[in-house]
Amino acid sequence: MAGEWQMVRLGDYVDSNLGKMLDANKNKGVPRPYLGNSNVRWGSFELNDLALMKFEEGEEERYGIRDGDLIVCEGGEPGRCAVWREQVPDMKIQKALHRIRPKDGLNNYYLFYWFMLAGRAGWLEPFFTGTTIKHLTGKALSELKVPLPPIEEQRAIAHILGTLDDKIENLRRQNETLEAMARALFKAWFVDFEPVRAKIEGRWRRGEMLPGLPAHLYDLFPDRLVESELGEIPEGWERVTLGDIAEHPRRNIQPDAIDPDTPYIALEHMPKHSIALSDWGFASGIESNKFAFRKSEILFGKLRPYFHKVGVAPINGVCSTDIVVIAPKERYEFAFVLGLVSSDQFVEFTSAGSTGTKMPRTSWTDMARYETVRPPKSIAALFTETIQPTIERIITSIHESRTLAHLRDTLLPKLISGELRVKDAEAFLERAGA
Repeated sequence: MAGEWQMVRLGDYVDSNLGKMLDANKNKGVPRPYLGNSNVRWGSFELNDLALMKFEEGEEERYGIRDGDLIVCEGGEPGRCAVWREQVPDMKIQKALHRIRPKDGLNNYYLFYWFMLAGRAGWLEPFFTGTTIKHLTGKALSELKVPLPPIEEQRAIAHILGTLDDKIENLRRQNETLEAMARALFKAWFVDFEPVRAKIEGRWRRGEMLPGLPAHLYDLFPDRLVESELGEIPEGWERVTLGDIAEHPRRNIQPDAIDPDTPYIALEHMPKHSIALSDWGFASGIESNKFAFRKSEILFGKLRPYFHKVGVAPINGVCSTDIVVIAPKERYEFAFVLGLVSSDQFVEFTSAGSTGTKMPRTSWTDMARYETVRPPKSIAALFTETIQPTIERIITSIHESRTLAHLRDTLLPKLISGELRVKDAEAFLERAGA
């Protein structure tokens, strides 16, 4: 039980080391990818656009990380961490991170979940230094007190919580795959004009099917490209602006008119390069005006638009005024508008036209000027009919993931404290159908 578990000094059970100072003038050696603070999320790593730093031969071991190491943020949100699973070979860490390597008697995943609980419960804060920017120094890290159940109990606790996180990760990957398929279809139909080119080149004939192009769609697409100010476009398709086919519903709402339990989406809740908005808070404590949005409307982060924060609202709620709410004027064009405003080309357009140096912003006025080629209603409606089940599956997965996360968060303090034993937790999950 909890009273039987010894509280131990973390430094006695781990080998830890800070990463290398980032200094281009002093660094020598071979360029290697490295993790910085922003690359570490709770339980995962952001590995897009990794930076390189030079490491000498004698630094490979000191600053290198191995499969199973726990990588912990020293600053920013001190204590935020994830277990490294050798996602990228020869990875190193920068000074903003601790590399923790547990010794015998301490399980790395159990320690990860302890940090998750400690961060939420405020147990780490007395160990922070700094006022404006918080830090968890190596010395402070060593002095943390951690409950130490028997190693078998640690593994069992980590397994139960990890099983829930694995299910959440599987749903995230499923959404990633679904989104990639939707993006590929949008690009094929409306950027590369693949159905039209296939007809022109004789690769698609009446009565035949191609990948993603059933035979019955043959007559919907023209067999000729014509010149326009936007380049070659399918014959009969219309040159329009985003403002011709979509609108920005400005449902301005004052703080005192917002129910505290209303879902609230800020820019920090929105992931980069993903339409799956799986994170949100609630409106309690809001002190400024917000925009109201409806489920399935499109949210576009207008502050520093190059971060590519564009997604589909999975709920009704309110959002920051640094987010533009977008809705198609005609429902049958929903999927086309979504594909358009979440495309790399559109995000690049908004970034190029942003105003402000340190915090560049775009605006709906500028966004609405974006020129594109509009397909006929029959094709736009077919595309929405094709993509809509994918969007609904993504939204369903988001809610399933949040339910699983709630179960994990309910069990986390009870298991770490010993209030709930492993067998009881397993029975709880079985009753919950998880």
